[in-house]
Amino acid sequence: MWMASRSWGAVLVGPCTWLMFLALGRFGVSVWGDFVEPPPSLSLLSMAEGLTRLPCLFRVQEGQVVQVSWTRERPDGGKEQVITAHHTEGHTEFGRFSGRVRFESSDPMANAALIIGSTEVSDEGTYTCHISTFPSGNFERWLSLTVWTMPISSLEPVEMVEGQSFRVAAICRSVGRPPPRLSWDTELVGQSQNRSSEGGAMSTHFSLHPLRSMNGQPLDCLVWHPSLDKPRRIANRLVVHFPPDTAVRGYDENWVVGLEGASLRCESGGNPKPQSFTWSRRGGALPEGVRMEGGALWFDRPLAAADGGVYECVARNSVGVGKAEAEVMVADSPRREASFSGLVTILGAAAGALVVVMVISMVIVSLYHKRRNRKLERELSKTTEEICTMSRQASFRRVNSVNTDPRIQVDDDVPLRLESPMRTSLSSLSAGPPGKRDSHSTLSMGRGERPASHNSTRRGERGRDREMDTYVSNSIIALDSGSHAPLAPSSLPPSVWGPLPHPRS
Repeated sequence: MWMASRSWGAVLVGPCTWLMFLALGRFGVSVWGDFVEPPPSLSLLSMAEGLTRLPCLFRVQEGQVVQVSWTRERPDGGKEQVITAHHTEGHTEFGRFSGRVRFESSDPMANAALIIGSTEVSDEGTYTCHISTFPSGNFERWLSLTVWTMPISSLEPVEMVEGQSFRVAAICRSVGRPPPRLSWDTELVGQSQNRSSEGGAMSTHFSLHPLRSMNGQPLDCLVWHPSLDKPRRIANRLVVHFPPDTAVRGYDENWVVGLEGASLRCESGGNPKPQSFTWSRRGGALPEGVRMEGGALWFDRPLAAADGGVYECVARNSVGVGKAEAEVMVADSPRREASFSGLVTILGAAAGALVVVMVISMVIVSLYHKRRNRKLERELSKTTEEICTMSRQASFRRVNSVNTDPRIQVDDDVPLRLESPMRTSLSSLSAGPPGKRDSHSTLSMGRGERPASHNSTRRGERGRDREMDTYVSNSIIALDSGSHAPLAPSSLPPSVWGPLPHPRS
């Protein structure tokens, strides 16, 4: 659609205008006795109170245009003159169009386009451009004009009171051509109802059950119209009135005789805000020396013991009443009580801190002992393994230390428990220092020879066995340490060895 003179009002041209431009491009501007514009069928769209242009351009190759005129067809089918121009007598405006219309060009014979200033809705209709030529005759062209109006909108909020039944909270109205569309933009829970009436008037109602929590919530109306680039928003906030909710503040339960500057405050909400406050004391009048200022009760003197009691505050607004009370006690020496209370609080805090420290210490000690036990277990395991290893090494050495000399044999009847220690002892004796060896230092036992100790009684054998075990243990320790202490023959009792055999000749 084509738009002209946007600042004065839009003139919108329908799709037929593009057909006209195509025709002009195909057939040229000069046509034998025919219209250059408008095309055969043209629908125009204009906004009320704006400027409207109705095109009319005619060209002749022979003769001339002698008169042009515009007429409008009324809804009842009749016609009314709008304006006329004669090539010699000038132009004339008719009826309600007088002073509102004019030709676009100063030479209407060359360009007969009509301009309507401050277009009205009543200007809507079918217009005819009539061209009189000489000698070709008369020619006409029709145009259809539609006039739109910008929507005129309003919103009427309704003041609500908490506790009322389900009712209308706001009404949004709008009128325009074509009729606008209305909607609500809100998070409130409610219902909307749209209504329409003649003349393009639309309205919508939003209803809900009022609660004090809804007070001040947005309830906006949106107006949608084809003449608007985006919906027009009418901002609004819901108003819900509710009684005051009152509370008494200022008493800290530590009022003492002689305290100065004491006061009680009556804090109250509500919508609208309370404008009236009343103070009273249960069971009697207010004490002397107090004053009421706004919602506060001031003690202009030091407190006395008789100032105690139950104080009540009453707040009022246009909706209802809110009440609140507080029991005031004025003690003789609450400061000591306060000190004792503070001491108890400090002691309690200290005890709590001590408990926390003890718990933390126990946890730390437990972790330390666990860690130490794990370390000891590792060390014990390592030591056990080392002992096992040393024991195996000692066993290998004892086996390897057995005398392999075939000339020296031990009778098979000697117990195996004594064989290795005895041989080890003999090796130790043979390895003694030079100069200490004599005929008793070399021992040899022939096969079949038995020591005299086997002839002793069984009790003596058990005693010798215990002595031998002690000696073997000492020998093992000496072998494991890598050093052998000198062993004299007298280090073992004679009863163990028995009489030594003489060396063979």
